Amino acid sequence: MGGSGLWPVTLRAGDLALRPLRYRDRSEWMALRARNRDWLEPWEASNPQPGGGLPTFGQMVRSLSHQAREGSALPFVITLDDPRRRRAPMVGQLTVSSIVWGSALMATLGYWVDRGHAGRGIAPTAVALATDYCFADLGLHRMEINIRPENAPSLRVVEKLGFRYEGLRPRYLHINGAWADHESYALTAEEVPEGGVLGRWLSSRG
Repeated sequence: MGGSGLWPVTLRAGDLALRPLRYRDRSEWMALRARNRDWLEPWEASNPQPGGGLPTFGQMVRSLSHQAREGSALPFVITLDDPRRRRAPMVGQLTVSSIVWGSALMATLGYWVDRGHAGRGIAPTAVALATDYCFADLGLHRMEINIRPENAPSLRVVEKLGFRYEGLRPRYLHINGAWADHESYALTAEEVPEGGVLGRWLSSRG
């Protein structure tokens, strides 16, 4: 299947890395999510089925790993080098999902970042890094990001990276217990400048 031979992969930009999500990340991932519960809860996907719950960590990793092997997802964690620690700590998660090959060559991207690291350029750097990989290495043509209209920090991320606004999707996803509107942003390969999305973002930061 297209692109499946390019996983697993680790991507890096300075002290930030995107590496595959693994079973052994459970303790660190659970602790990070617990610290950020209030920060993330308003934007969390939920199960619309009556009495339905979300998958456990193990179920999530199993499902995403299967999708990665099939070439339909790229499940990354975001890490940031820390000279005080041997292993770079996790500061968030980024998943490229719904990868479609054939005549579409498109995917959807979602992400979250630890509240204590927000505002430091981590999210846009991670999104730019993953987007460049999808265009340059996987050969995708379109990347899409859907964001709640109230989620100002995430809206700033796509605006900084030059994603194009495509319109409102009413009741697009079930979020925090209710069907929620989302604003859709996209970027196609033709819109990427020479040097890539990451190059443009880093240049804008001086």
